Amino acid sequence: KAQTMSITINPYFEVQEGKLEEFKAIWRAAGTDVQSNEPGCAFYQFAFNGNIAFCREGYDTAENTLIHINNVDAALKKVLEISKIIRFEIHGPAEELDKMRGPLSALKVDYYVVEPTIGFRR
Repeated sequence: KAQTMSITINPYFEVQEGKLEEFKAIWRAAGTDVQSNEPGCAFYQFAFNGNIAFCREGYDTAENTLIHINNVDAALKKVLEISKIIRFEIHGPAEELDKMRGPLSALKVDYYVVEPTIGFRR
């Protein structure tokens, strides 16, 4: 069975001391907009380990991933006043990752190519 195309974005943030609730509030508001306005987003969730925040996001195409990154630009700028990105990974099929490298060249992204012959999706 062919793999279903999907892209995951995996940014990690280090949040300044005492700013975690503000950080959560910014992304909570942005997440509502993502859910309402981005049908290409399959999931969008945050997880926390102390002051380290991790966002797990899934998209169906590179184009919808880029739309999302553009849509959350204002929220990201606010968040970067109280945190910093310590790691940013994007995982997906090689041909989809290639579509994002140019538009995201200003960001320090680690790209991981999904191997379609290993694993499965239900």
